[in-house]
Amino acid sequence: MRDLATEFEAERGRLLAVAHRMLGSRSEAEDAVQETWLRYAGALADPAARAEIRDLSAWLTTTCARLCLDVLRSARVRREAYPGQWLPEPVVSPLDGGPPTGGYAPDPAEHAVRSDQVGTALRVLLERLAPEQRLAFVLHDVFAVPFARVADVLGTSEVAARQLASRARRAVAAPDAPRHTADPAEQRRVLAAFVAATESGELDPLLRVLAPDVVLIGDSGGHFPTARRPVVGADTVSRFTLGLFGRTGRYARRMRSRPVLVDGVLGLLLETAHSDGRPIRLVTAFSVDDGRITGIFNQLNPEKLAGLPPLGDDDTWPPRW
Repeated sequence: MRDLATEFEAERGRLLAVAHRMLGSRSEAEDAVQETWLRYAGALADPAARAEIRDLSAWLTTTCARLCLDVLRSARVRREAYPGQWLPEPVVSPLDGGPPTGGYAPDPAEHAVRSDQVGTALRVLLERLAPEQRLAFVLHDVFAVPFARVADVLGTSEVAARQLASRARRAVAAPDAPRHTADPAEQRRVLAAFVAATESGELDPLLRVLAPDVVLIGDSGGHFPTARRPVVGADTVSRFTLGLFGRTGRYARRMRSRPVLVDGVLGLLLETAHSDGRPIRLVTAFSVDDGRITGIFNQLNPEKLAGLPPLGDDDTWPPRW
């Protein structure tokens, strides 16, 4: 068993990255990897059975992917009853590149999850995909798993697996998909302009920093009032934003903020209070393309933000870049 555990630990970081990208949830990804270990230890404890496995990495990936597929299918049913809009759990990291602020240890598995982050926009787009499309796209396009093995996981033909991945690519690249192409310097410049425009309380400066087809999505899990559908369009998103965070907005003069990385992209961690006095913690992620914001993603479901450290007196609004 010690040999099995050593072999498995060498693969754990990669398996966690695969599961996290497929499921969009750190806790669900950890559960899938743990179940993969249990099946591995149970099936291959006999040295003769272990000797028949020529490619352990492929065997573990296949097992983990099948578990993730089951979770995705059940999650689709659960999310139909979810109150309001749904966003994935954010991975929040300090700007200095230190460990994420969720209390996780900076171990190899954590590094695998962090290095896999390419922005909330892509994670939201993955939610548009059917479970089978998402699995084919993630395994092949992200982790370079051959289509023959993808087909084996899905129990279909290689041709069908290719078609599933192709449909997924088209969905991710759809014209209405929030685009994110900005490097860190452009992200900082655009977000600073966004905050300054919000602070001004005026509509025109905010319109200039938002893409015409910008989309805003908020997930409170039913704990706080949020728009039940995406807010779309620069004018509508501008007025919505000013109504909340502008100079005379609902949360004006009651906010603290800190710039952070959200899923590897520049974002904000904010704290304020609801009108009934309840504290609100908010993680805001952005997608930026061609000098404008194309997507704003507000995660304020406290069940998805557990473990984030409290902000201090130095974390003022507007944020200090």
